[in-house]
Amino acid sequence: MDRREFLGAVAATGLVATAPLQAQAPIRRKNRVKQGLWRIVFGDDTKLSFDDQCREAARLGAHGFDLINTEDWPTMRKHGLRPTLGNTGGVDFPNGIIHPEVHDKIEASIRPHIDLCAKNDVRTIITVGGQRRGMPFDQAMDNAARFLTRIKGQLEERNVTIAIENMNNRRTDPRYGREDQVFGHWDWGIALCERVNSPNVKIVCDLYHLQIMDGDIVERLKAHHKWIAHIHVAGVPSRNQIDATQELNYRYIAETIASLPGWNGYVSHEWRPAPGLDPIKTVEAAMDLMDV
Repeated sequence: MDRREFLGAVAATGLVATAPLQAQAPIRRKNRVKQGLWRIVFGDDTKLSFDDQCREAARLGAHGFDLINTEDWPTMRKHGLRPTLGNTGGVDFPNGIIHPEVHDKIEASIRPHIDLCAKNDVRTIITVGGQRRGMPFDQAMDNAARFLTRIKGQLEERNVTIAIENMNNRRTDPRYGREDQVFGHWDWGIALCERVNSPNVKIVCDLYHLQIMDGDIVERLKAHHKWIAHIHVAGVPSRNQIDATQELNYRYIAETIASLPGWNGYVSHEWRPAPGLDPIKTVEAAMDLMDV
């Protein structure tokens, strides 16, 4: 029996789906836009282990994953990947850095985390402002600036950047937005960074949330890239893949990012593939789109 006959026989038994896939050549990216992934791009019901996801991410030309727990960092490293954005300990969506009553607790958690990230070459960690719960915006900025000033010396010394993420608070379903988050409108976060005035206190620029709250994506990237450490992309309005079914022209946005003078951060895909799509092919198409 030759190879073709063998495969035909296997197909007849229904076993082709379980046969090992032939290894595919890695995709070589231009890397003018350094791309990362979130695990959710492989779908909520993926059967892929994290090791499998890392293998596919490396083949597709990704640099790494955002927000992976420290115990899984070695799996990424095994595949030549890195933590493109680290967690920040002690902060949650309701009780972010605008709340002084949790500052001591957050500081006690984050200082050793900064040292751990520096030791493992994780250069950017995320944080959030938190829910206002009626707090005036200027008071919230005072509180956040006070906390960030407390830790900015360590951040600068250890060459780790903390980046506060913008979020839309127009959509209260947590799949699409975050209710009552203080950093909804872009200018609030820029003003906070300018007040703290540290090269290691910046913003995670989530383009999905930014489009919903303020728009004017390209001009904001050009004007404020000094304060942007990391970028997240997703389709608007669905928060699915970044393709022609969505309203943002991500090819043009990618060209803008690639041309930002001196900007060298990561751009990570934070979306779920729409139902019925092949996740791996969808990730590849999205990465192709951003590979300008």
